[in-house]
Amino acid sequence: MGRPLLDLSLYLVTDTILCGQFGVAATVSAAVGAGVTLVQLRDIDAADDEFVALGREVKAILRGTGVPLIVNDRAHLVAAIGADGVHVGQSDLEIAQARALVGPTAYMGLSVQTLEHVMVARGHVAGTLDYLGVGPVWGTATKLDAAAPGGIDVLSQITSASPWPCVAIGGITPERLSMVRGTGAVGVAVVSAICGQPDVVAATRRLRTCWDGASR
Repeated sequence: MGRPLLDLSLYLVTDTILCGQFGVAATVSAAVGAGVTLVQLRDIDAADDEFVALGREVKAILRGTGVPLIVNDRAHLVAAIGADGVHVGQSDLEIAQARALVGPTAYMGLSVQTLEHVMVARGHVAGTLDYLGVGPVWGTATKLDAAAPGGIDVLSQITSASPWPCVAIGGITPERLSMVRGTGAVGVAVVSAICGQPDVVAATRRLRTCWDGASR
């Protein structure tokens, strides 16, 4: 049977350095309380054991909220953390390999930048993927190896061609949410718009309000 649909509307990708002294766990707790619907744990510098410890801490915070925890790239650690799925990029683990590691009930997202990426993804067995992360839409400083920004036109093309729900990422600000929603994207993924903000609750609520108020 298919996995339950995810609420991708406000998708937080964590950044341990940006979260600073406030910390990842406290950031996640505040953001989820203010309207985040999905959390991806991302820390490319952490060793596996550190990543598992952080993941378990975040998972404990999410318990009872109904908000799933997705792990960036490290499919082999999903079970150890007790996470709900994995998100892979174009240069990460191969899609079929990742699916084999996490099993049939876990969620899987894939980062795409081009229509060609979508066409390649469509070659996988039905039910392999759950959503696409599309971007960077605009320039971003939070991922140093990010691809060139595709802009709103590429986002529109990809959402139109994709059989999966699409989430926009890269340079997302409250002021841009109505443009994003107009492309058919079902949500936005943010890092610095929440992580490291002086008031995480206020920043999250503003994103939530702007998304909910944007025209469909």
